[in-house]
Amino acid sequence: MARSEKAGFKGNKSFLPSKTCLVCGKEMTWRKSWAKNWDEVKYCSDACRSKKSGSKAEV
Repeated sequence: MARSEKAGFKGNKSFLPSKTCLVCGKEMTWRKSWAKNWDEVKYCSDACRSKKSGSKAEV
C-alpha cells in the first residue's frame, strides 16, 4: 500500500475536522470535496447559504 495518509486519520472518521454551520448550527464534518476550500466552508447546505442570516439556531 503506497497510499499516503495524514497522521492521526487512519480511516477513523472521528479524527476528521469539523465545524458548525453559521445559520442552523449543524455540525459539518470534513469532506474530500471540500479539501481545497475547507477554510472557506461556512454553510452546511444551499438552503443555509441562501439564508446567510448569520444567526445560530436556538437549541
